Amino acid sequence: MTQRILVVDDDRQIVRLIRSYLEQNGFETLVAYEGTEALHLIRSAKPDLVVLDLMLPGLDGWEITRIVRSDPTINATPIIMLTARVEDTDRIVGLEMGADDYISKPFNPRELVARVRAVLRRAQGGPRPTPMLEVGPIRMDEERHVVTMEGRVLDLTPTEYELLKLLMSYPERAFTRMEMIDQALGYAYEGMERTIDSHIKNLRKKLGIPKGQPGYIETVYGVGYRLTREA
Repeated sequence: MTQRILVVDDDRQIVRLIRSYLEQNGFETLVAYEGTEALHLIRSAKPDLVVLDLMLPGLDGWEITRIVRSDPTINATPIIMLTARVEDTDRIVGLEMGADDYISKPFNPRELVARVRAVLRRAQGGPRPTPMLEVGPIRMDEERHVVTMEGRVLDLTPTEYELLKLLMSYPERAFTRMEMIDQALGYAYEGMERTIDSHIKNLRKKLGIPKGQPGYIETVYGVGYRLTREA
């Protein structure tokens, strides 16, 4: 089944470029040039992934991401943020709001297509799911693609889900950030190691871990992270 990508940018030349490369690679594309229209298409057309510019007329990309992640009917929609802003703080804010990936302009359209494929693979999960993973009060039902914490269902992005799955598959093992990228995400680019910290911060928040406390996901200083059986 052809996967549907929504491309959102007020620069029509960039939209044409992205659309051309996506369609050459077998994707169906929808387009929007401003935020309100984009949000309507996300809700009505249910795209498999959104390539979302941050600086938009009307609703900007940050606000659209916030609305999507707070709406249980569409909050699993993968989002790749696209922007001319290159500061690390902007990248971190976008990831902490729930973006799955972030690419800066100017960009190589082939790289963008590769990123789209990688995020979609994470959203779909692996071909041979493990029936159930359980570490402490955290349970992951791979067949149903559901994660619960003490019975409470967690709304995770595809990236958060894959990172947590890796940690739960090897409890008490310390992973470097690069190992987490290679084994859980399957696609690396310059500067990506720093984004792992933002995803871990989001996971801790969704697990209900108080700010400033490691909880079940411990920081292993000088290495990376590990999942423990007890907080």
